[in-house]
Amino acid sequence: MTERKDDPLLKSAQREALICGAVWILATAYSVGYSWLYGYRRPIESLTYVFGLPDWIFWGVVIPWLACTLFSAWFCLFYMSDEALCEETTPD
Repeated sequence: MTERKDDPLLKSAQREALICGAVWILATAYSVGYSWLYGYRRPIESLTYVFGLPDWIFWGVVIPWLACTLFSAWFCLFYMSDEALCEETTPD
């Protein structure tokens, strides 16, 4: 039986999908965890505001979204590679 050789385009797509999935899991875990820890069961007197938003929303939602937006821009512009889907053939 011959060993199957994966297409380099497939390997690149799998690597990029794993990175995106890992970033999504980390961002979700941070956002939900921070918001749960600092947004619930806290006295109203301890609530502070950052740019007009409650502090737990700013640090638990706005900052992770901003970080993910910056990461997405960097990832798409500088990390992802553009590959040809197949070899180009010239007509005879």
